Amino acid sequence: MKIAVLGTGFGAYHAELLTKNERVDKVIVYGRNEAKLQNLKQTLGVEITTNIEDIMLDNTIDVIDICLPVTLHRQYAVEALKHGKHVFCETPVCFTIEDALAMKEAEQLYGRRILVNQFIKFDPAYKYLYETTSNEKYGKLLAFTLKRETSPLWGDLGLHSISTNLMIHELDFVTWLLGSLEEYFVWGTDGGRSEQALVRTHFQKTNVSAEIVVSSQMPTGYPFSVGYEAYFEQGKLVYQESDDMNGTVEGSLIEYTSAGKQQLLLEQANPFEKSITHALQCLEEGSTSIIELDYALQAMELAIKIEKKLV
Repeated sequence: MKIAVLGTGFGAYHAELLTKNERVDKVIVYGRNEAKLQNLKQTLGVEITTNIEDIMLDNTIDVIDICLPVTLHRQYAVEALKHGKHVFCETPVCFTIEDALAMKEAEQLYGRRILVNQFIKFDPAYKYLYETTSNEKYGKLLAFTLKRETSPLWGDLGLHSISTNLMIHELDFVTWLLGSLEEYFVWGTDGGRSEQALVRTHFQKTNVSAEIVVSSQMPTGYPFSVGYEAYFEQGKLVYQESDDMNGTVEGSLIEYTSAGKQQLLLEQANPFEKSITHALQCLEEGSTSIIELDYALQAMELAIKIEKKLV
């Protein structure tokens, strides 16, 4: 397969992963920064271009990987589909319902697919929670809380943007696990700082309670942290992971059952790499995917509703 990557920011990381993928024969990267493009050409051996038409009009390109600012996702996804190419798109997939509908309509009109990088589904700890819920290893799932916390390092993550830009990953997971969610309660505060926020969202389904807690106002020096606590009929799972931004990642998944406490050893896997590999396989084989556009739009529509309640 020949893959085109749009963007030299996070797109550089995508390009690196793609050059290592056995399904990929060639990678071409589009960007506007000539220095960044030349660096990618030298370090990864990829083709480069500053002309988007070089990509759109190239009939040998199978998939366009979009790593541009979210406000540009709709434009280039629709353009790619129009030119007969599949799309792999970074999260969040879009910011508005109008963009979501346009992308969905383009899929149907041009007969090509958009898969979205819902990488949390490939994270071993979250995958384990999904699988044990499905097979009822610990009995039925009763309640769970998902958390994501960071100090203010990522720009504007205030009440008007935190649900789409930070909480979206937890929304990807909770809608994958529980399906559509209509009953929910939202509380949030900016603590007097407009570009930071703390938000708690509680969801209610028949026999299952779920909560998402996200914060972008942790103190400077606080590690970027994710995790969950899940309560089952016959046990509890506690997952914690932190990244101190110096490359040191610490994490653990603990199982509590009648047999006692046990730390579970999960596979060592890069969820971004797993997501890309899954997407390419599904697009090449024409098989169904757990990161179809519909799944991403379900989470995004919920994020937009939450945002409206917060502001």
